[in-house]
Amino acid sequence: MAKIEITTDSVSALMKSARPNRTIYYFDDDLTGFGLYRTTTGTGTWFAEFRPVAGGAKKRLKLGRVGTLKANEAREAARRAIANAALGKDLAQNRSDERGSVSVDALVSKYIEEYVKKASTANLYRMLLNKHIKPRLGSTKAAALTRVDVQRAHALMSKEARVSANRSIKLLSAAYGWGSRHGHVPEGVNPAAKIQLNEEKGRERFLTVDEMYAIGTAMIAAETVGLPVNAGTAKHAPKGQLVLMSPYATAAIRLIMLTGARRSEILHLRWTEVDFKRGVLQLPDSKTGKKTVFLPFAAIEILHGLTRLGAFVIAGESAGTKHEKPRADLKRPWAAICKRAGVVGVRIHDLRHTFASVGVGGSLGLPVIGALLGHADPSTTQRYAHLADEAARRAVEAIGSKIAGAIAGGK
Repeated sequence: MAKIEITTDSVSALMKSARPNRTIYYFDDDLTGFGLYRTTTGTGTWFAEFRPVAGGAKKRLKLGRVGTLKANEAREAARRAIANAALGKDLAQNRSDERGSVSVDALVSKYIEEYVKKASTANLYRMLLNKHIKPRLGSTKAAALTRVDVQRAHALMSKEARVSANRSIKLLSAAYGWGSRHGHVPEGVNPAAKIQLNEEKGRERFLTVDEMYAIGTAMIAAETVGLPVNAGTAKHAPKGQLVLMSPYATAAIRLIMLTGARRSEILHLRWTEVDFKRGVLQLPDSKTGKKTVFLPFAAIEILHGLTRLGAFVIAGESAGTKHEKPRADLKRPWAAICKRAGVVGVRIHDLRHTFASVGVGGSLGLPVIGALLGHADPSTTQRYAHLADEAARRAVEAIGSKIAGAIAGGK
């Protein structure tokens, strides 16, 4: 047995030294009961030593391998174990009880089935669970999962898909938070919290006024004279033939541009949700829940101009039938319009960004823009803060020029 100051450097030097001819225990000279031992194979293991009951026999709890757990992580784990022992909680016994706890797979599945209400979100979560979480962590007992396990799994997920890896860890963290509140895992246990995630660069693309004009012109051409088949307007027609685009496709694009609504909100919009009298759309189930979308006069005119073929405003192939479904997508018509307009690198979702950028550029405050877009979290709207700064700069220059002229007097 030896006493050392356990730090990252001291442990690194110890592990690089010659292998001992017997197992040697090293105790920290600061935290009583915390230490590591090194075997004749050179392996190092962190442990915490404590008395679970005052006057009882000492117990030694393994915390993890040196190299898997960092010195500061092991110290914190030991501190918790020793503190719990002082409160009469035997972590060694708790570990044996973990065999009866739910698995990570079961915990996340319960969270999705019992808490997530929106079908599209639940489907996304099931995909993340089955593709990323389940293969790497699914069989592990939820109460036994460590932060190191999660960080290692995240690194493996990131080799396949960096963004999906982040989404999977956020899902796991949410499931643990919910599980803690409902007794599926011990209170406060969340090994997926504070995991270092991959950096994500927000993709922002705003249409210029010239680009909006070009897209508007292209949509008029698509509706009146048609666009070439090879531009993506139709699947089964001779190359080069001009094909008229569905007025419902162009109407959907115009409504997204004019309202800032999400693509799915417009494609799934029902006529019963359109309130012409108040000039709003009453969406019962958007991404952020119940939502009101305000309609400018131009959007109301578009809606008045559409023929009602079924329950959905944007009529799809099954419009008016018994098993009617909303239009599935706008990718092909949008690609054709962009090609005709000569606009590149713009997604349909960027029309929503454009709506926001025009609003912020017009000196509307970020809270107003957030309300119009239906952002549940104010931080989401902060991506447009730099545009608000530019608008504020123009406003202060205009105000300053008027005041400067007034106070200049006879100069």
